[in-house]
Amino acid sequence: MTSSYLDILEDSLKKKKTVLESIEKYNLSQSELLKDESFDMEQFDALVDKKDACIEELEKLDEGFETVYEQIKNELDRDRNQYADQIKRLQELISQVTEKSVSIQAQEARNKDMVSAHFKREREALGQGRKSSKAAYSYYQNLNKAVREDASIMDMKK
Repeated sequence: MTSSYLDILEDSLKKKKTVLESIEKYNLSQSELLKDESFDMEQFDALVDKKDACIEELEKLDEGFETVYEQIKNELDRDRNQYADQIKRLQELISQVTEKSVSIQAQEARNKDMVSAHFKREREALGQGRKSSKAAYSYYQNLNKAVREDASIMDMKK
């Protein structure tokens, strides 16, 4: 019975590794989008949605893993030698999953920095656009005022 539970745990870890690989792929796609000059926010949002779905799946896998592990934990402690091969495979998978998780966290941090830089550039561009619009509007108002004043001076001379 415990052996089949260990098989379930192993399958769970393999699925988790696959989901993490998907997240890694989406992170790389986001990174490429952020490097592109013609940044497409809709594509970026679509990738975020896909990553969210993967994260939800990871949470379900983690919950299932914890539930199964709690059921067999005591028996594993008693008969560790009997299940040594399966435990070793599980440990290797856990190590691989942990490495992927760390790699993904680093990617996420880099992407966050790139997103922040992108939005900062956008804010600066908007601010510059506002300044230009304000200057043009001010120039237009002054020009209109000067034309009206000139016209009234001309009328008085006649």
